[in-house]
Amino acid sequence: MATKTAEKPDTTEEEETGGKLGGILKKLGIGVVALLVVAGGVYWFFLRPAPPPAPGEIMRIDAIQINLADGHYLRLGLGLQMTSTAHEADGSKALDAAIEMFSNRDLDYLQQNVHRAELKEKLTKRLEEDYHGDVMEVYFTEFVTQ
Repeated sequence: MATKTAEKPDTTEEEETGGKLGGILKKLGIGVVALLVVAGGVYWFFLRPAPPPAPGEIMRIDAIQINLADGHYLRLGLGLQMTSTAHEADGSKALDAAIEMFSNRDLDYLQQNVHRAELKEKLTKRLEEDYHGDVMEVYFTEFVTQ
């Protein structure tokens, strides 16, 4: 005759609750990891910044004379560092911007390296916009004041 004995439970109620909580935390962790992987993929394919363009040819612009204040003048030559993907461009926009930026400036102001560098940076930013990102840098190939 077989007798049934009461089976003793393998786990206590506390252990059972902890097991359920551990399972929930494990599923939550997997979900968070999956979400991070998806977010990383979205960033990589859609939101990452584009690599900077490679430098191309330098477009030389012949020197021009610009009238400064008090009867002085500036002889200014420019070189535009174009990107490798730059479209055909002429120097008319660059000359126009340079004339506008340097005209009627005080000679003493232009002879200070700090101010000259500041104007060069402003000119570079303006030409980046005017040439739709095709200009990377501006070089002064001639800068003679009198």
